[in-house]
Amino acid sequence: VRLVESGGGLVQPGGSLRLSCAASGFTFSRYNMSWYRQAPGKERELIAVIRDPGSDANYADSAKGRFTISRDNAKNTVYLQMNNLKPEDTAVYYCKATFTLLHYYWGQGTQVTVSS
Repeated sequence: VRLVESGGGLVQPGGSLRLSCAASGFTFSRYNMSWYRQAPGKERELIAVIRDPGSDANYADSAKGRFTISRDNAKNTVYLQMNNLKPEDTAVYYCKATFTLLHYYWGQGTQVTVSS
C-alpha cells in the first residue's frame, strides 16, 4: 500500500498550489479520501474529505471557499486545489485513505510553505 503526496512547495501569500496523492495497493474507489495538515507544534487537523467523485465534500472552516478536494478513481488519485493561500496554511499536508475507523492508510506528507 502506498499513498504518495506531491505538489507542495513554497508559494507567496495569495498564491495557489495543487496537491496530488497517488494511491496504489488497495481498491481506491472503496475508500473515503481526505487531506489533513499539521503545522509545527500543532495537532494534525482534517482539512477536507470526499467520498465519491462528484459527491459533496466536507471542509474545515479554514478551508471553505479556498480549497477544493476532488478525486479521479480512474487514476487512483485525490487532489487538493488550494487558492488564496495564507501564511497560516503553512504545514505538512497528508492524504489519508479510510475504509473503517480501524482500517486506514496515511501518506508521508508534503510540505507547503506560504511566505513572501
